[in-house]
Amino acid sequence: MTEDLTLDEIRLALAPGIAANAAFDGWGDAARDMAADAAGIDRDIARLAFRDGAVGMIDAWFAHVDAEMTRALPPESLKAMPIRARISELVTARLTTMAQDREALRRALAILAMPQNVARAARLGWRSVDAIWRQAGDTATDYNHYTKRTILLGVYAATVTVFLDDESDGFADTRAFLGRRIEGIMRFEKAKAGMIRRADHRPSLSRFIGRLRYPVV
Repeated sequence: MTEDLTLDEIRLALAPGIAANAAFDGWGDAARDMAADAAGIDRDIARLAFRDGAVGMIDAWFAHVDAEMTRALPPESLKAMPIRARISELVTARLTTMAQDREALRRALAILAMPQNVARAARLGWRSVDAIWRQAGDTATDYNHYTKRTILLGVYAATVTVFLDDESDGFADTRAFLGRRIEGIMRFEKAKAGMIRRADHRPSLSRFIGRLRYPVV
């Protein structure tokens, strides 16, 4: 029953309908009210749920996309894949969820690019890539936690740009672009790991001085 829903649950329930309407009516009151009518939710309650306006509607839609990605690719379906395949599949699942609402996505990104929304946009982008890495099984808590997400955020943003104008069958061009970017990252990470290993075996002045002060006995 819709009257038993919390405001957060109403936001998630209305988000896909708002996105479907936003392609034609923008991320505004009309899209929200039509989604509320279709879901049998009072318009005033919907207005209260989205008292933060267009950015709140976009936030809820992105949260819905995160949830759909998680449902489409549970951890047990990913564990046999190499990490690059996991990330690729998870990003693709997000894009697939938004495929029928690409114009709404285009309008959403234009709103998030406004100066007053840049900080909120950064948080939403970080939340999405964090959800991808967590679903992929990442448990890093050191600096790798941040570098992985920062790199993926750049890849994801570039891939979305290609996705918005991709007219190829099954978004093949987007998939190919994503594959190339992830492959490039994997090569970089492999080279970085090699440099770190080599650095560990190089003569170190600080280690030498340390041994002079505290000789091994």
